[in-house]
Amino acid sequence: MVKVTPAMVKELREKTGAGMLDCKKALEETQGDIEAAITYLREKGIAKAEKKASRVAAEGLCNVVSNDTDAVLFEINSETDFVAKNAIFLDLVAKIGDALLNSSVQNTEEALALEVDGQTIEIILKEATATIGEKISMRRVTRVTKNASQSFGSYKHMGGRIVSLTVVEGQNDEVAKDIAMHVAAINPKYLSQDDISSEVVEHERSILLAEALNENASAAKPKPENIIEKMVQGRLNKYLQEICLLNQPFVKNPELTVEAYVKSKGSKVVSYKRLEVGEGIEKEVVDFAAEVMSQVR
Repeated sequence: MVKVTPAMVKELREKTGAGMLDCKKALEETQGDIEAAITYLREKGIAKAEKKASRVAAEGLCNVVSNDTDAVLFEINSETDFVAKNAIFLDLVAKIGDALLNSSVQNTEEALALEVDGQTIEIILKEATATIGEKISMRRVTRVTKNASQSFGSYKHMGGRIVSLTVVEGQNDEVAKDIAMHVAAINPKYLSQDDISSEVVEHERSILLAEALNENASAAKPKPENIIEKMVQGRLNKYLQEICLLNQPFVKNPELTVEAYVKSKGSKVVSYKRLEVGEGIEKEVVDFAAEVMSQVR
């Protein structure tokens, strides 16, 4: 049997909001598999929906830059938030943004090889590391291209902790920016339900069905099977609407969905992108007291 560690329990708690003992039992039942444990908890009705861990692995800034035809989103990481506010770091982010936009790079690998003033961006980042005293790195470079009949909308939150970009049909920069603000705030997973694979839908349906059956088994007055099926379909529809941009209540006017708002302005959302600093990287937790004591010894 896999040994369930406190760190595993902590990670599951952060992802689901479930109690410590429930998380420990779920991990024991699933041999320490975090994703399987999330499913187990949801089926038991203990965790209603997967909750992303809020830990931020790396500090730094994201940026989005655009011109009439192209836009580039990228992330430059530092080890501390303090350095991310440093004038040298901010100048570096601006310089790299200009260089990327005025090039044809499509991804991180191509961006690192891009030459700026006779040096590759990879070398520039290494020199910045030496100057600033913290490791400075780049990841997640994405280029988006639009045609003449479309508009870009971009938004930066907290100077670049979160950045977003939207492309909408029509010459309507205001609508495009409104939707970019919504994307930054709400973080949809998909543009529309057409973008969700049947496998994802069926996986969610199976979880909701197991949850409903567990509820029904312990209910004072169990519901008939056809009612359970309707209940599960209703919950599934609600979940799919919540994760799709077009179906979400528009953040500036919740009485309208995003799709209805954009349509009222004679536009249509084509695509969107969103970056948040440190997504997907687990930040090392440093015990400074222990570190100091180890030096003393």
